[in-house]
Amino acid sequence: MQTFTTSGVCAKTIDFKIEDGVLQNVKFNGGCPGNAIGLSAVVEGMKIQDVITRLEGIGCREKTTSCPDQLAKALKEFIK
Repeated sequence: MQTFTTSGVCAKTIDFKIEDGVLQNVKFNGGCPGNAIGLSAVVEGMKIQDVITRLEGIGCREKTTSCPDQLAKALKEFIK
């Protein structure tokens, strides 16, 4: 299990697991529960690069980041 500490969003951390390049068990800790659960369900079982491509750069309100963008950053950090 990996844990990523977020920046600039309500969720404090994101936990996730990667098996064979596929995202599993995504959990946002803090933030908006409905959005976090929904986003986790949508990306479950997706290839890492597909998640990054779809979510990177999404902002929230007037911010330049969001929980989806932070997940993309976490995955990019993981594949370095």
